Amino acid sequence: MTKNLSLHNQHCRFFTTNQHEPTRTTKDSGVKVRGVCVVRGLLFLFTVLCSLFTVHAQDIEPSRLATIKYGTETEIAALIQSLRTEGADYLDDELITLIENTRNQKILNGVFAFFGDREKSGLEERAIRAIEERDDEANETVFSSIDYLGKVKSAKAVPALMELLDAQERRFMNAAFRAIGRAASSDKELADEAAEYLLDYYTEKDPGDDNRRDIIISIGATGSAKGVSLLSDLASNKDERIPLRLAALDALSKVGDPAGLDAVLECVGTNDPNVRSAAVAALGPFSGDNVDKAILDAFRDSYYRTRIAAAQAARERKLAAAVPYLKFRAERDDVPTVRDEAIRALGAIAGEEAIATLDGLFTERKNSDRVRLISAEMLMKSSSAKYLLRLIVEMDEARSKNQMPLYNGFLKVVGEAKIEGDTKEMENLTRRFLQSGGIMERLYGLDMAANNDLKNLSAEIKAQLNDRNESLVRKARRTAEKLGIEI
Repeated sequence: MTKNLSLHNQHCRFFTTNQHEPTRTTKDSGVKVRGVCVVRGLLFLFTVLCSLFTVHAQDIEPSRLATIKYGTETEIAALIQSLRTEGADYLDDELITLIENTRNQKILNGVFAFFGDREKSGLEERAIRAIEERDDEANETVFSSIDYLGKVKSAKAVPALMELLDAQERRFMNAAFRAIGRAASSDKELADEAAEYLLDYYTEKDPGDDNRRDIIISIGATGSAKGVSLLSDLASNKDERIPLRLAALDALSKVGDPAGLDAVLECVGTNDPNVRSAAVAALGPFSGDNVDKAILDAFRDSYYRTRIAAAQAARERKLAAAVPYLKFRAERDDVPTVRDEAIRALGAIAGEEAIATLDGLFTERKNSDRVRLISAEMLMKSSSAKYLLRLIVEMDEARSKNQMPLYNGFLKVVGEAKIEGDTKEMENLTRRFLQSGGIMERLYGLDMAANNDLKNLSAEIKAQLNDRNESLVRKARRTAEKLGIEI
């Protein structure tokens, strides 16, 4: 910096001297010279600041790598939170290396949670080792390891989880029961084996009331038909505890075996509203006229959770016959959550009548922001090319009227959109955001460029690298890498 300022002084001295007549100066020429010096000084300062911002941006990644190598548990936790917020995965290999040789509870828990939430593999061996060497690990580390292995559906973790359950260490049993079904679900043969193991544990051993519900859920998570008989008996048993009946219905839905349908339909007609709504929600994976009729009847249920379940089941089955019911619920239901689920179901069905209904909900400016935003989201998922210009118009209208929650919602929708076919309008909007938008517009603009392969915007993307906002710089770098733009 000192060297740069010295050069600046030299430039100023040069431009304050008349080379041809070094001894002659006038008042006017002195003013002009000083003006030139000021302008050039400001330009020089701007160049220096830009270079400093660029250097700062280049230092971001080395700084993060240094944090992983030498940082405290608090510093690493803050870094992981930043990565989670950014949706970034470029430091995964370094984090995998980090936890191989540490027993720091907070670091391990943070990394396992970060990978588990994304269902990202790579930590299985370390997690299994934590279970096998649990006497030398903090309890929280073992819990987070078990949870991680379930989320990534690690088949090779099943033997370790069975060994843990056989040891009957009560402190870990809930977590192990929840994880083993998911872990086994990636392999059919192993799923059948795990289901049989859990059935035996439920009927022959004493898992305790605290664990029974977790076992039922885990049987469903395997996806194996081996447990359908027990699950059907539990769901249909009116003397059984309600939480277990609800868990059994959910498990039957996850398995989706036709042998469990009669039990589900029986529960649709029960007097208990919680069991009834759970049964309707469980109908999604099943088929048949009796199933369709049960779903349509559920839209008339006075219990709002049953109407929500009906919308979700119609969505899962893409049930076209449900569109008139969904239209009625989306426009008139007095429970906002029911309206939300009805709109999402219309988006999933996406037929002509469903799209027309969504169009009306989106363009009617008297509707609530919530209704318009979900409708816009569904339209952009089903007919993005057709509705992009309409969305831009409504977004600009919201901005002009200072309706910022609505504007920000539309901004998020367009930021996540992927256009099929001609991307010219998306490119124009993205350029506008990157050239003259605020931080949020530019962040979403980078998403739009990445989602729609807008390589023509390389200059606008690279320009973000000189910004002082670190999140923007990092996203610009990742966007450029994804699009193959040289930095």
